[in-house]
Amino acid sequence: MDATTTRQRIAETLREQPATASALSQTVGVPRSSVYDHLQHVAQSLDGTDEEFLVAPPECRNCGFSAFDDPVNYPSRCPECRNEGIEEAVFKIE
Repeated sequence: MDATTTRQRIAETLREQPATASALSQTVGVPRSSVYDHLQHVAQSLDGTDEEFLVAPPECRNCGFSAFDDPVNYPSRCPECRNEGIEEAVFKIE
């Protein structure tokens, strides 16, 4: 049995390559909705280390808006044009 936690597996995946919450969900085997909670804790755990938690924010496919209030979350629609076609944020640790 694997002794690593879900958060450790997420962090290791992000150290290897950038990933969306959906990709992380499939990789570590947890629902996408819970990945966001884990990501916030992973980001906090890197405070005071020489690693950085990087986020390419979500972006509206219709108008290109990307200034969402919380990039570590999946918005349901664009606040500018109200379109629901949102590209997922991409996360990375380097």
